[in-house]
Amino acid sequence: MNKVYLLFKHEFVQAIKKPGYIILTLVIPVMALLIIGGVDLYSTLFDTRGDELTQMGYVDQAGGFDSYSDQGVVQLIPFSSKAEAHDALLQNKIDEYILIPADFSATGVIQRFSMSRELETPVIKRIAIQTFLSWNLLDGQVPPDTITRALTPLNLQVTRLEEDGSIASSQGNIANIIIPSIFGFLMSMALMFGSSSLIAGLGEEKESRLIEVLTSSVSVTQLLVGKVLALGAAGLLQVLLWLASAPLILKLGSSSIGGFLSTIQIPSNFILLGVVYFILGYLLFSVLSLMVGGITSTATDAHNLSMFYIMAGYVPLWTFGAFINFPDHPIWVILSIFPITAPVQTMLILGVSDIPAWQMAASIGTLLISIIVVQFISVKTFRAFMLMYGKRLSIKEIVQGLRST
Repeated sequence: MNKVYLLFKHEFVQAIKKPGYIILTLVIPVMALLIIGGVDLYSTLFDTRGDELTQMGYVDQAGGFDSYSDQGVVQLIPFSSKAEAHDALLQNKIDEYILIPADFSATGVIQRFSMSRELETPVIKRIAIQTFLSWNLLDGQVPPDTITRALTPLNLQVTRLEEDGSIASSQGNIANIIIPSIFGFLMSMALMFGSSSLIAGLGEEKESRLIEVLTSSVSVTQLLVGKVLALGAAGLLQVLLWLASAPLILKLGSSSIGGFLSTIQIPSNFILLGVVYFILGYLLFSVLSLMVGGITSTATDAHNLSMFYIMAGYVPLWTFGAFINFPDHPIWVILSIFPITAPVQTMLILGVSDIPAWQMAASIGTLLISIIVVQFISVKTFRAFMLMYGKRLSIKEIVQGLRST
C-alpha cells in the first residue's frame, strides 16, 4: 500500500504541474471574471443606458400615415416628396428615410434608403417601422388596447407539474442549459487532455526503459492503480474548482451583465452528479489509455489509437443541438448509458430535464463495470507487452498474449 501511495503522490504532483492541466483548470473561471470585469469597465467609461436616436424620414405616397411618429429611439419625420427626403439624407439632416408607395396596402412593400453599409435592416429599426405602419393602418378601426396586444410579442409562460399535479420545484429555463453545457464541454476537454497526458507519460517510460526499473520495484497492478488514482484525483481537484467558482461567477455576472444569468437554476443534484461522473469518466479514460499504452510500442501509435475513444467522447456535444428539445429520445438515452459518452451526455441532459432513476442507475452501473473490466485487461496487457519495443502488434498477437498471461 505504501508503494501505491508513493506512486500516487508522484503521478499526482506531475499531473497538476503540467501547463496544460493548469491552463484548462483556470482558463474558464479567469476568462469569465475578465469578461465580467470588462463589461463593468465599459459600462463605467461609456454610458450605454440608452441607444442612439435615429432620425428617419418617410414619404407617404399612400396617405394616412401621419401619426405615431415617435417610436422610442426611432423618430419618423415626414417629407412631402422623395426628392426632398433624398436631399435631407445627403445633407445629413436625417439618418435614412423610407418610401411608402401608393400601392402599399396591396403589396406591403416598403423602400428604405440609407447611406450605411448593412447586410439587412437592424431589428430595432424594422420593429419601429412595422409598429409605425400598423398603428396608422389600424387607428380608428380597432380599439387601441387591441392594437397594443396584437403588436406585443407573445409572453408564453410554461409551468412544469409533478406526477401528483403539484407545481415542480425546478422549472424549465433556456438559461439552465448554460452551466451543464459548459461543464460538459470542459469535461470532454479534460478527458482528452488527461488521456493524452497519461499516454505520453507511458510512451516516454516505455521508450526510455524506465518502465523496467519501475516494475522491478513494484508490481504491474500497483503501478497502474497508482497512475489511475492520481489521474482521478487530479480530475477531482479540477472539477471541484470549477463547481466552486460557478456560484460566484453567476452572482457577479447577474449584477454586471444582466438579469438573464440570475434566472439560471442549477439542478439540485448537479454538483453531486458532476463530481461522480467526472471521476468515473476520468477513471474510464485512464484505464482505456493504460490499455492502449500497454499494446503499443510508441507514444505516437498510442495517440493515434486513443483517438477512437477520445473523439467518441465528443459525440454528445455534436448531437446536443439536434436533440435539445427531445431529452427522452432513444439516441440520448443510449448515449447516457454507453460508458464512453455517459459522463458528458448525462451532464447535458441535466440542463434540459430530469433523468429517470433506472437510466441513472444503468449509466453509473455500466461505467463501473467498464472501469473494472478495462482495468483488468490493462493489467494483463502490461504484463504481456510492457517489454516490447519498436514493434506493432497484430490483433492475433494481442489475443495470444492476453491468453498466455
